[in-house]
Amino acid sequence: MSLVLDPAAQDLLFREAHTANAFTDEPVTEEQVRAIYDLVKYGPTAFNQTPLRITLVRSPEARERLVRHMAEGNRPKTAAAPLVAILSADNEFHEELPALFPAFPAAKDAFFAERPVRERSAELNSALQAAYFIVGVRAAGLAAGPMTGFDAEGVRKEFLDDDHTPLMVVNIGKPGPDASYPRSPRLAYEDVVTTV
Repeated sequence: MSLVLDPAAQDLLFREAHTANAFTDEPVTEEQVRAIYDLVKYGPTAFNQTPLRITLVRSPEARERLVRHMAEGNRPKTAAAPLVAILSADNEFHEELPALFPAFPAAKDAFFAERPVRERSAELNSALQAAYFIVGVRAAGLAAGPMTGFDAEGVRKEFLDDDHTPLMVVNIGKPGPDASYPRSPRLAYEDVVTTV
């Protein structure tokens, strides 16, 4: 059985998409980011907890503050990208659970009363949402350059608070010339899937 999704969409989202390291100077609009979020917010998370938080770095001053916390090799591309997003996990996501998971409002206290449990769940489910966000960026006809090479504690202190854990920084825009490396190999189905 083949996939139902149109092959062109499959290419756009996966086969032809690459991590971008260089971008054109075409701006990424608020409307584009809103459309991305309005699509990817439907991706599943445990208890619909949706702990991902997105901080858009738009001003030159904020960009300069962020670049200082990036690993050396990530600084030039972060400085030049049309838009940069800091993706973080909200470790107090459980406060929203009565509204987000009305089927079981008591989940807030029954499962997430302990901070270490919330942190683990927020990290896992935010990582899921970060992947949805990257695919959403691709669906908007843009490219993403996700990076984990940065001083997480510095970024947290500079842009977030003690209740948020930074996961990644994502450069966003239209890919420029030579924006990506050649496609790296992937594991074969037989190397990944085991049937028991």
